[in-house]
Amino acid sequence: MRETNPAKVFRIVVVTFLTIFTVIPVYVMVISGLKPLKDVQGAFSWWPSTLTVQPYIDMWQTVPLASYFVNSAIVATVATVLSLIIAIFASYAISRYQFRGRSLFSTTVLSTQMLPGVLFLLPLFLIFVNINTNFGIQLVGTRTGLIITYLTFSLPFSIWMLAGYFDGIPRELDEAAKVDGCGPMRALLTVILPAARPGLVAVAIYSFMTSWGEVLFASVMTTDANRTLAVGLQLYSTQTNVYWNQIMAASVVVSIPIVIGFLLLQKNFVAGLTAGAVK
Repeated sequence: MRETNPAKVFRIVVVTFLTIFTVIPVYVMVISGLKPLKDVQGAFSWWPSTLTVQPYIDMWQTVPLASYFVNSAIVATVATVLSLIIAIFASYAISRYQFRGRSLFSTTVLSTQMLPGVLFLLPLFLIFVNINTNFGIQLVGTRTGLIITYLTFSLPFSIWMLAGYFDGIPRELDEAAKVDGCGPMRALLTVILPAARPGLVAVAIYSFMTSWGEVLFASVMTTDANRTLAVGLQLYSTQTNVYWNQIMAASVVVSIPIVIGFLLLQKNFVAGLTAGAVK
């Protein structure tokens, strides 16, 4: 089907508009991180009168950003790994086995995505407080508690998407593995997972991005010792001043791991999302 000229012009206009709409905020963020503070606080200019990398140096001293970076990396990585492991087994069971309550479980998992995350904040906080009171296990203000919190809203989507992806993998692969002497576990690990690599990458990227940039739960569930980057960026605003140039510089640095990871795994991410979405 050949594209008509009006459709082509419309497509170019829309793509150009969306590109400008996306690029301008990123440009402002990058260029503001290269300005002296007085230039950022003054009248806006598209190009700084003085280019300086001092904000990128000062941001590490103004706020313990390196410590927050480590906290975010640990929490996001562990939450991603656990979410991926649990989602693999749960979604494989949904896709390959018939068991009592299968439809109810699948519906319940998917329905949790209909609720805003803020509704889970108070219940989770009270559960963690009661666990500490009754069992002496401290979860509020710890990385462990934050990891468990992130699992509550990354797992449902991960299970749903992987189940759809596993449905698209021919069952003949499982049967061929059984003929070769593989049990269910070995067939999953050696045959199904390599075929499901795009779906696994998509789930991993989603879980990591969700944990890396989350603010609300991290603000409540962390203390000064284990703050994450998303919360730590707020500390550049003090009672006497707001270091806008350092906030912009820190935002650029914080975005680098996500951007690099997405660019490296972009093909697998898109393929995984597409395959999981049509099932």
